[in-house]
Amino acid sequence: MNDVRRILVVLPMYGGSLPIGRYCSNALRELGHAVEVFEAPAFYGSFAALKELHVGTDRLDYLENSFLQVVSQAILAKVEFFAPDLVLALAQAPLSLQALKRLRRDQVATAMWFVEDYEVFTYWQTFAPYYDLFAIIQKGAFPEQLGQIGQQNSLYLPLAADLSVHKPLALSPVEQKEFGSTLSFVGAGYPNRRLAFRQLARYDLRLWGNDWDGESVLASRLQRQGQRIATEDVVKIFNAATININLHSSVRPQVLVGDGDFVNPRTFELAACGAFQLVDKRTLLGELFADNEIATFTDMDSLLQAVDWYLAHPQEREEITRKSRGRILAEHTYVHRMQTLLEYARPLMPQVEGQEPWLGDLPENLQQDVQSLLTRLGLSSNVSFDDLVWAVRSQEGKLDRLETMILFLDEWKKQYERKS
Repeated sequence: MNDVRRILVVLPMYGGSLPIGRYCSNALRELGHAVEVFEAPAFYGSFAALKELHVGTDRLDYLENSFLQVVSQAILAKVEFFAPDLVLALAQAPLSLQALKRLRRDQVATAMWFVEDYEVFTYWQTFAPYYDLFAIIQKGAFPEQLGQIGQQNSLYLPLAADLSVHKPLALSPVEQKEFGSTLSFVGAGYPNRRLAFRQLARYDLRLWGNDWDGESVLASRLQRQGQRIATEDVVKIFNAATININLHSSVRPQVLVGDGDFVNPRTFELAACGAFQLVDKRTLLGELFADNEIATFTDMDSLLQAVDWYLAHPQEREEITRKSRGRILAEHTYVHRMQTLLEYARPLMPQVEGQEPWLGDLPENLQQDVQSLLTRLGLSSNVSFDDLVWAVRSQEGKLDRLETMILFLDEWKKQYERKS
């Protein structure tokens, strides 16, 4: 879409959808839109401190709900100040029902990208009807169930990769030694993974991530004592491993390799890094990658066979990673996803009125300077002057001469409009 939009991205306070929200913000800016981010993680410390009060469950629930209401009011204040065309919330975003009703009353378009398993995280049943658009990573019965509770406007939107983050790296020998191994896995220690990876113990296996407490068999394979791994190190791990194991989580330990549908973000991120992976076959995977673009397994026997085969055939690994990265570049970036979401949301947002041309009216030498500023701010050439002003005001640090002049012109424009 060619029109420039104001979009407020509401992040969750914590959790797996937090980095996805940042990737969405990056993509929207790359597309030239004016983006403001509500930094809910800034509130997490106070929210977590409530649990340290050692009060009764009923009182704690009341305090947590009251706190979330305050955060929701802060979001509404941001909406009032920024005047977005769309509020995009990620899963677990702290938007209360009251806040969503207020936004609908004020005719502010809202969308949620529910990047979670609807069968495990069921809070969508309460909130989904109050969003104007509900994007999901699953198909099957989910859209029908959404329709039954009043959400008729759902959109299947699979996950993706951020090419500015997930990319091939040339690692130094020191980094290769620190992060490399024959087999590697980055993620939480769900029950199915604990049991499955015990069968890989005969290989040079490294495990990275949290929630592996109490795991004795694999304790020697766990890196950094089970600490959370920063994204920049995760990308290094992906690049350093010979084979990355990508086993989706399951809360049923007796089913080591499940039969789920959605494809996790790790699948796209590994492919974008040009890293070789073995991923358990999901029912929606075939819509996203061709059979020769990604290597899969269906059970532990096929996983063990695949490990041995691909360790002995490095050229096969290289061919698959080349093709999978090509598919990411062509179809599976967050820029692709945000383009899809905004196109779908277009009827929900205010109609864009013709903007008064202003960039072409400037002197030629000044046009070049302003165009350079727009590029630096990630804005398109047809951005409105008001959105340029917002982007300049949103920056941190000292203003340069051109930015100061733009803010001065904005103040002069306001004074002139008041007098006329």
